[in-house]
Amino acid sequence: MNELSSKPMRLKLVILIALFCFYQAAAAGRGLEDRRISKSYGHFYYNQTLARILVEYASAVYINDLDALLSWTCSRCNGLTKGFQIVELIVDVEHCLQAFVGVAEDLGAIVIAFRGTQENSIQNWVENLYFKQLDLNYPGVKGAMVHQGFFSAYYNTSLGKHVVEAVDSINKKRNGLKILVTGHSMGGAMASFCGLDLKVNHGMGDVQVLTFGQPRIGNSIFAAYFSALIPKSYRMTHGHDIVPHLPPYYSLFPQRSYHHFPREVWIYKVAVGSLSYEVERVCDNSGEDPTCSRSVYGNSIADHVSYFGVDLKADAWASCSFVLQKSNLNMIDGLLVMTVSGQDSMQ
Repeated sequence: MNELSSKPMRLKLVILIALFCFYQAAAAGRGLEDRRISKSYGHFYYNQTLARILVEYASAVYINDLDALLSWTCSRCNGLTKGFQIVELIVDVEHCLQAFVGVAEDLGAIVIAFRGTQENSIQNWVENLYFKQLDLNYPGVKGAMVHQGFFSAYYNTSLGKHVVEAVDSINKKRNGLKILVTGHSMGGAMASFCGLDLKVNHGMGDVQVLTFGQPRIGNSIFAAYFSALIPKSYRMTHGHDIVPHLPPYYSLFPQRSYHHFPREVWIYKVAVGSLSYEVERVCDNSGEDPTCSRSVYGNSIADHVSYFGVDLKADAWASCSFVLQKSNLNMIDGLLVMTVSGQDSMQ
């Protein structure tokens, strides 16, 4: 009896495994066709392949070897990002910030990536976010408030200025490229401000922001403003990643509380018998869907530094350091600005 009753169970398990393998094989493909996900609250386009490509850019920007990064020969500069043409690498040594701008021909896009937190202890940075209050009125939007530290990291360090100049230089030589902005953790916060800056202050058209494990950066008024201007954007969250839960959200005080912009795409584990694998859930358009990452405790740094199996951290969590030998660099506005020679080849 037990043997007979176990046969349907084994068959069901085999079918589930086969379906999972098919799903993984399809996801691994290089094609960039939209994967349309429809829910009762409307339609949203989530491209899983694009997310898996951009997470590798968000990982590569953590590399400290600037020569290898500039030549795109670093240990993380292959795989789905192979063939990327980096145009400019910008490093703010004083504030330990880093970003690059370049062209991904396979995506038909300018890709901008910002590095996340690089401190002696990421734990200290996370703890500081618990107590951070909204402390800056966002310019030009009544009632919108943002995190001053994240805002200043982009706008007040000259980093943002040089990113925009690099995008402008590409646009003068190339037509029809969309703009994809990505980053992890604090780099995701900076990517969000960058996308808004390109759209609002520089009139750039097709801008999409896709971040990984980013913290909240403003209140509900700012979130609605962001979503209206950059609707083709989403934030990837993972399991119990602690950072998307910070600074804290208080539903009873929406205008005085931090509030994520939509949409969230939550990566979480599903168990089938003894098997466990990760799936993605497209969340609602509130930015604070209680059935997504907010449905679990945010208590994991391990989930924060790995998305789709890709490391999102420096090789070692140490004080800010860079390796540089022979790149074509300039010191401008207190930044190391490294430009690839032979940019004309992109014409």
